[in-house]
Amino acid sequence: AGFDLEKAFCVGTIEGFRPYSELTDTQPDTEPDRRTTGAAMHYTSGTTGRPKGVKRGLFEIDPSDMGELLAYLPNLFGITAHDDHVHLTVSPLYHTAVLMWTGNALHIGHTVVLMDKWTPEETLRLIQRYKVTYSHMVPTQFVRLLDLPEDVRDSYDVSSLRNMVHGAAPCPHEIKRKMIDWWGDTIQEYYAATEGGGTVITASQWLERPGSVGVAWPGSEVRIYDDQANQLPPGQIGTVYMQLMVDFEYKGDTDKTKANRIENFFTVGDLGEMDEEGFLFLRDRKADMIISGGANIYPAEIEGELINHPAVADVAVFGIPNADWGEEIKAVIELHDGFEPSDELAAEIIAWAGTRMGKFKLPRTIDFAEALPREANGKLIKRKLRDPYWEGEDRSI
Repeated sequence: AGFDLEKAFCVGTIEGFRPYSELTDTQPDTEPDRRTTGAAMHYTSGTTGRPKGVKRGLFEIDPSDMGELLAYLPNLFGITAHDDHVHLTVSPLYHTAVLMWTGNALHIGHTVVLMDKWTPEETLRLIQRYKVTYSHMVPTQFVRLLDLPEDVRDSYDVSSLRNMVHGAAPCPHEIKRKMIDWWGDTIQEYYAATEGGGTVITASQWLERPGSVGVAWPGSEVRIYDDQANQLPPGQIGTVYMQLMVDFEYKGDTDKTKANRIENFFTVGDLGEMDEEGFLFLRDRKADMIISGGANIYPAEIEGELINHPAVADVAVFGIPNADWGEEIKAVIELHDGFEPSDELAAEIIAWAGTRMGKFKLPRTIDFAEALPREANGKLIKRKLRDPYWEGEDRSI
């Protein structure tokens, strides 16, 4: 890759690397006169394209004063320092949110339990064994937990849980209701981005406003803009923008940085609307929206219905070319054990969906897959399914 190994250091011995001690042996034992924490450069997940480095300005904070800053995110959910908390890490640490939750937990005095590999029953076993008080999950993990037989779920004691935070992807309404029925007010949701900003909502608030991802958390603000950069009033769908909490740029991509900004607000390309009380309702990724016969169709809504069919373990919905309508709706489904792919099953699922959605939202066709392409953090890599259908077309979506 053209990397200069003269700049590569390691702890221990690795062929071609220089020992880390070369950097430290000549340094004084005393602290420098001026210390700052620097700033981590996290990368976006890359589900819609290549991951982008989010380069922030350096924090002018002494490392010994970082405790208050690191407690900020957990405090949004009522999670305080120490307080006998135990955090369960259920996803890989390369994902920004997982790394932040785990690192923050350690820095504010919480015990952290790391899973080598996530499985639903092992999650319940660890919650019971270590009396886990909180964790961070994605909706796909909720689906897998609910797929466990009821007697298996009931055999574990999860009463130690105080906060079960979820985000990173839309959660189907019925899945969330079932989790609230099971784990009660511990269920909390947030909407945020690697770039910063966000919203938060409790279980009781969600039951009053099903589908909402909450109100802007302290220090952040959310706005909805149209394509002409006009701010939209409550009840109108547009692009979601969040206020910059710390200025950033996409590493090596000034144009991308500028294109995603309106004043002091940025967007990651999600569509949504707000109600009169400031609660945000997401509709879909702007890039995923299907335009068929002039109608805007949101795949996340369709996915949220199809996942409730007893045969459906996972589902992706997207638009494919249609000469008459511009796009038509395609669904790709991963089946539960005990179901076999067939034209008859596809037709039955579409007919079932027709009892829950308008005809213009129904998939025209259904394909079956052994497993959908998801990152380890649960995010669906939809472009891997969609892109082959658009090869040779004069547009990609």
